[in-house]
Amino acid sequence: MSLARQFAGVAGSTLGSRLFGFLRETLMALALGAGPSADAFYAAFRFPNLFRRLFAEGAFNAAFVPMFSRTLEGEGHEAAQKLADEVLAVLTLVLGGITALVMIFTPLIVAAIAPGFTNDKSKFDLTVQLFRVMFPYLICMSLTAMTSGMLNAYRRFMAAAMAPILLNLATIAALLIGVWMHADGPTVARLLSWSVLVGGVAQLATVVIAARMIKIRTRLIRPRLTPAVKRMLWLAAPVAVSGGITQVNLFVGQIIASAQPGAISILQYADRLYQLPLGVVGVAIGVVLLPELSRALKAGNDVEARHTQNRALEFALFLTLPAAVALSIISVPIIRVLFEHGAFSPGTTLATARTLAVFGLGLPGFVMIRVFAPGFFAREDTRRPMVFAAVSVVVNVVLSLVLFPYLIEAGLAAAETAAGWVNAMLLLFVLRRRGHFEFDRSLIRHFPRLVVSCVVMGAALYAANHAMAGIFQPHTGFVRQLVALLGLVFGGVVVYFAAVFVTGAADIRGLARGFLRRRKAA
Repeated sequence: MSLARQFAGVAGSTLGSRLFGFLRETLMALALGAGPSADAFYAAFRFPNLFRRLFAEGAFNAAFVPMFSRTLEGEGHEAAQKLADEVLAVLTLVLGGITALVMIFTPLIVAAIAPGFTNDKSKFDLTVQLFRVMFPYLICMSLTAMTSGMLNAYRRFMAAAMAPILLNLATIAALLIGVWMHADGPTVARLLSWSVLVGGVAQLATVVIAARMIKIRTRLIRPRLTPAVKRMLWLAAPVAVSGGITQVNLFVGQIIASAQPGAISILQYADRLYQLPLGVVGVAIGVVLLPELSRALKAGNDVEARHTQNRALEFALFLTLPAAVALSIISVPIIRVLFEHGAFSPGTTLATARTLAVFGLGLPGFVMIRVFAPGFFAREDTRRPMVFAAVSVVVNVVLSLVLFPYLIEAGLAAAETAAGWVNAMLLLFVLRRRGHFEFDRSLIRHFPRLVVSCVVMGAALYAANHAMAGIFQPHTGFVRQLVALLGLVFGGVVVYFAAVFVTGAADIRGLARGFLRRRKAA
């Protein structure tokens, strides 16, 4: 199967998940707006998400997936299964200990991550309640990440890519129940917290069933620090630190934003929208690229590894550059149509739109991190990305403190965007200096034409948005606004692809037929 087709398959599943997540955020805006219950839920959910990204999708994924892929490629199924059993035992022990400690010290943790809540006892107490309900979600997601990594090593990507849809379905059901009951904000937030835990269990069950279908049967054995487990922990430690440093970027924003009522929710709504293209493209690339690079390097095929990374970068730029332009130009119509209902006010729309426009500028940088970081992880270099993440967090902290008093939420988004670009450029610089990555002729030829195509599309969107300004007003009917927004989006897509065709910015025929066919092992 072609790499492009794998990207498309995972991206399609991720798109479905993000669209359901989109619906969830729309219902959240309707039911809770940017009020205290929404702030409490998002603040409480941020911490288990931190550990999910830190351990499940961060350090664990970066260390375990290359090791498992190399073991499977070099020693076969039985050896890979043994490695998985050893890792599962240690992982379960660590997760249990972390969860127990967090449950005990929850009030102190909430006071640290949202200090602005301590002045509002009801908001603080609600956050603590939600936090304790949702934190065990970490256990489910870490085990899901491990099973997904094994599935990916066997080139079974779809089950892991589709599993997140179940979390969104569970939270949507909770919101619909809350709206149907006419429940107050705290009650809706509690329903949401339980639905997160239910969604996590459903995700784990899905990937476990998929793994058993291809005879992956992990067993819970006595935890032992075997040489393989020690090697994985040695590789994971820098990534854990790196991931922790990266997540500090998010927590810096939350800590500062907690002093401003509604700011945490505004950041979350904007984050959800820019995460749609980031998830569709970035997650697909990250899931497929790491095991593929590991396999190519294990076989000693550096040429194929460079070629694979170039095509991943070209694929990413082809999709994220126009998305970044569109999010920055038509952010107000997007937020107004999707969120400005019920408790979501016009003032909140403008603040969220400004934040989204700034996040949009960072979209290509965030995706490039997903492209370049596997070039280090596949070579079992997890220390260098840690250093670059530390540099980026310094950039984020400094800019957040400087910009927040003037730009509020948009200032925090600008700081995070700048930090993302710094991280991406540092990764690229070192990969090139080591000779592990070079821009090939195809990418050099297509990139300037992609930029021209995006400029043409951006000009068309700006003109159309200006002409339709009267439609996107709070008093205009929802249906009329929705039709106008769809017209802007589809019109932009048509203009972009027309410009791509005229300029020759991408080999569309090659993308369509799957131009990256993997070389079969001898």
